[in-house]
Amino acid sequence: MKIFSRGTIRDFWEKHGDCELQLKTWYRETEKSNWSSINELKNEYPSASILKYNRIVFNIKGNDYRLIVKFNFEYQLAWIRFIGTHVEYDKINANEI
Repeated sequence: MKIFSRGTIRDFWEKHGDCELQLKTWYRETEKSNWSSINELKNEYPSASILKYNRIVFNIKGNDYRLIVKFNFEYQLAWIRFIGTHVEYDKINANEI
């Protein structure tokens, strides 16, 4: 899976060092993945929430942080749409970001 963009995640963990390990792990696992559907992704990340338009919300560090990623499984692409604290997540429309 090709992920756009690692810099977004890196910038976030530099500000929030307590989630660096979890974000690096998520990035490595996703980059190595070959998911062909949301169901395959959910098998690996059962706590992930499915939104509209192939957007998935991942709980990072036990739900302290939220990561929204839009996937194109056919072309093996993933776009980071949002990463933030739970409070910041509550202020956005996760289906439109």
